[in-house]
Amino acid sequence: MVAFGKKLKERQIQEWQGYYINYKLMKKRVKQYGHQIEVGTLDRRHVLKDFSRMLDCQIEKIVLFLLEQQGLLAGRIAKLNEDQDALQQEPDIAKLSQLRENYRDVGRDLLKLLFFVEINAVGLRKILKKFDKRFGYRFTDYYVKTRANHPYSQLQQVFKHVGLGAVVGAISRNLHELQEHQGSFLSIYDQSVLPLEDSVVDAMKAAVDRLSHSTNFLNFLAQHALIMQEELPTPIEESIDDKRYHFMSLILNLANTFLYMINTYIIVPTADDYSMSLGAPATVCGIVIGSMAVAQVFSSVYFSAWSNRSYFRPLVFSSIALLIGNVMYAMAYDFKSITILLLGRLFCGLGSARAVNRRYISDCVPLKLRMQASAGFVSASALGMACGPALAGLLQTEFKIYKFTFNQNTLPGWVMAVGWFFYMIWLCISFREPFRPTQDTNNNFGLVLKAEPTRNDALEKGLQQPLLPSTEANQDDEDCGSDDESEGSRGPANSLRSAYRLLTPSVKVQLLIYFMLKYAMEILLSESSVVTTYYFGWSTSSVAIFLACLGLTVLPVNIIVGSYISNMFEDRQILLASEIMVCVGILLSFHILVPYTVPQYVCSGLIMFVSAEVLEGVNLSLLSRVMSSRLSQGTYNGGLLSTEAGTLARVVADVTITMAGYLGQKTLLNVTLLPSLVICITSILATCFTYNSLY
Repeated sequence: MVAFGKKLKERQIQEWQGYYINYKLMKKRVKQYGHQIEVGTLDRRHVLKDFSRMLDCQIEKIVLFLLEQQGLLAGRIAKLNEDQDALQQEPDIAKLSQLRENYRDVGRDLLKLLFFVEINAVGLRKILKKFDKRFGYRFTDYYVKTRANHPYSQLQQVFKHVGLGAVVGAISRNLHELQEHQGSFLSIYDQSVLPLEDSVVDAMKAAVDRLSHSTNFLNFLAQHALIMQEELPTPIEESIDDKRYHFMSLILNLANTFLYMINTYIIVPTADDYSMSLGAPATVCGIVIGSMAVAQVFSSVYFSAWSNRSYFRPLVFSSIALLIGNVMYAMAYDFKSITILLLGRLFCGLGSARAVNRRYISDCVPLKLRMQASAGFVSASALGMACGPALAGLLQTEFKIYKFTFNQNTLPGWVMAVGWFFYMIWLCISFREPFRPTQDTNNNFGLVLKAEPTRNDALEKGLQQPLLPSTEANQDDEDCGSDDESEGSRGPANSLRSAYRLLTPSVKVQLLIYFMLKYAMEILLSESSVVTTYYFGWSTSSVAIFLACLGLTVLPVNIIVGSYISNMFEDRQILLASEIMVCVGILLSFHILVPYTVPQYVCSGLIMFVSAEVLEGVNLSLLSRVMSSRLSQGTYNGGLLSTEAGTLARVVADVTITMAGYLGQKTLLNVTLLPSLVICITSILATCFTYNSLY
């Protein structure tokens, strides 16, 4: 892996070298402050005043240069507008084509300026975070609050970019007018807005969105996938190697995700009946459902490792394992064997290829399509979760063929076995193994930033490179260590233990939150058939409808949060509010004194499930920003860690249901909800302690 500093040095804009934030100088100053305070030669008030003044000067330097460059870009656009007005009088196709290219040239130069702003914004966030961490002082809150709206402060110019947005609008408007409305008497404002297919415009808009932390439905939905990126931003357009991308192969990966989620939840409405038909208690449904998750704990690791060499073979193995597992699950009824039933579910878990699905999107989908592909991954999971119980509700029939029984208990297994058989045929016919790049071709980067700036923990090493004269390069390299990571290898983690060591306290808290929400959701879903049958006498169809309705709330909730709420509040505010609402849902679910009613169960379950869905999106969004960049690659990556945390939560929840069943169905609800409440309260307290470190 090439060091971050070297990558950044290769991409620095040499002529702007003196205008970057002097990150290395400020980092050294922070260390000096710490030493001086320890020996008693400096007090904290002097430190705050001196460091604030230094930041003010650095920001002013950046902003003045930014305004100067905006003026130059505005002047070039004004000149091009004059040329465009002249061409309106005497149209010339060749000159119009050249004019469009000239506008694109301005756009490419604007991308360089956006890159410049982003590097400085990241450096500012990093040094503020480092100061807080070193002195245990909430200097960031103080500095931002005192400078946010003060008339003398330039801070908002770095983060709001109003002028840059105006330049983006001017370039986009003129390109749209030249491309779509030649010879038309209508203004572009007289017609509905149509998307302008121009890579430069798309890159500019994406860059501005990242800088201002704006979001939309697709962005928010894509964050659920936690597909991390390690590449650095680049200000220039470079070719994207499309040899690795194949549309049908992407569809096959999404189909695998969809079918697997159906396979996971199709047995939930009938697992208790199936267990009793084999002579086991109804609460053994927890083990039946959870055995798939137990196997997934191990399959996620070897599938992640396997995807380093191939994508096709793991998917074929996944299909075969799931085909065998579902046949065993269905045949357990006629063999009257709970062992075969559990082995069938274990085989299904061994076929969990979600790590491969994630890895394919991360490695083989071009940057311009990666957000849509990630959103497709999450949508496929959500739709599969809803379709599984709904399909189970439709399989309410019974007949025999030869010696095999087909009823509501066995049909989910037979149906999924047929589904995986046809999927395997489709896979063998249509999947194309992606091109494996060499080390040299691996160094190509896309047109726009591939990751949120705060994801790159290595930035503390790299930012110093373009900020100092080249004569100091050797000295810089000697002092490029980061407080967040060791001075050793910058490569990927080579074991779960080494990956765990890379986790900061805030990341551990967010993994705890992820564990909590998955635990609470699994308790709600897995015991739903037992609880509703005991309290309300619901049929399998009623349980299936309830679970399907819960699953169908996923996409609408994400639309609301991604399009509106996340643009009105900070992620960490939504995170804490969602945790509290999950806790409220759990509290309302308890059966205490008064008779338990359907409205109480449905409303509390809906509050818990919807809040957990909101919490998952926001939590993974924050997690992707603060997790080490070394966890964006290799077998033991951030996606695998989150998958393992969620899978372990499901395993523990399903074991809890089965163990609580020995106390009787009367106490099952309260006994299983109590651990959920304890874990939820713990996560809320942990969030409050780390609130200011969650970006």
